[in-house]
Amino acid sequence: MKTATSEPRWFKSSYSGGSGTECVECAYASHGALIRDAKYADGPVVPVGAEAWVEFIDALHSRALG
Repeated sequence: MKTATSEPRWFKSSYSGGSGTECVECAYASHGALIRDAKYADGPVVPVGAEAWVEFIDALHSRALG
């Protein structure tokens, strides 16, 4: 989890494209998650609330198993 004194620990999404041009990185935060474009690590970061993040991940899993 992100704290006031630590940097987010980013990881590549397993749903990112394999070509290296469509990579999304995520990091867990105290309020939910952070999302950014891996090609622009210093660019914008999209914060996502915990409830929305869980619903998003659940939707991905249900489609993958679907």
